[in-house]
Amino acid sequence: MAAWWSCIAIIFTATLYTSFTRVESSHGDQISSLPGQPANVTFRQYSGYVKVDQHRALFYYFVEAETQPDSKPLVLWLNGGPGCSSVGVGAFGEHGPFRPRGNVLIKNPHNWNKEANMLYLESPAGVGFSYSLNQSYYTYVNDEMTARDNLIFLKRWFHKFQNYRGREFFITGESYAGHYVPQLAQLIIQSKANINLKGIAIGNPLLEFNTDFNAVGEYCWSHGLISDYTYGLLNIIRSVTHL
Repeated sequence: MAAWWSCIAIIFTATLYTSFTRVESSHGDQISSLPGQPANVTFRQYSGYVKVDQHRALFYYFVEAETQPDSKPLVLWLNGGPGCSSVGVGAFGEHGPFRPRGNVLIKNPHNWNKEANMLYLESPAGVGFSYSLNQSYYTYVNDEMTARDNLIFLKRWFHKFQNYRGREFFITGESYAGHYVPQLAQLIIQSKANINLKGIAIGNPLLEFNTDFNAVGEYCWSHGLISDYTYGLLNIIRSVTHL
């Protein structure tokens, strides 16, 4: 765990410098190495802040694909909660390039950057290292505001990483990102943003009660966890209660 906290501290310190010096290119955000990082890491890593307005800035961690990053898609990852860190959970706890073990980092055999360039975004402001200088923001933030902020982030991030403009782009997430992901995708389409959106993916998503309730029965039945009879009873309950 010491290595994990050291990594987070290094990323945070580097991004503070980047934020205050107003570096517009991606070079100022590049991470040379993380504490305890395995040897022979060949892919590039970046972290930094992107301001979405004069009061708020969103924090990101970006890892390029292990091989041929110029030909592989860009994938945005959003953790849910709401309030879960995409860096602490998604990047270092699930499918990022490394996992903490004791005082070092080890390679994650299930890392997604084998096949994609992975962009982990801490959203909305207040999650992880993302922040708002206006404290009243935290009392009225909602999903619509989050989608708008995320779109502004993407537009400005692409300004930093211009070599990724036009790249095939996917939005992914889990849990409460069942709200974040489709709403951001819808806003990209409606606003006709110059983003090459190809698809979305959400795992274990929170959508809305009726859909979530019905999906549990469908999942259990399709995986042989409940009988046809029990599944039939669930369908009867659903039809009677109009779920």
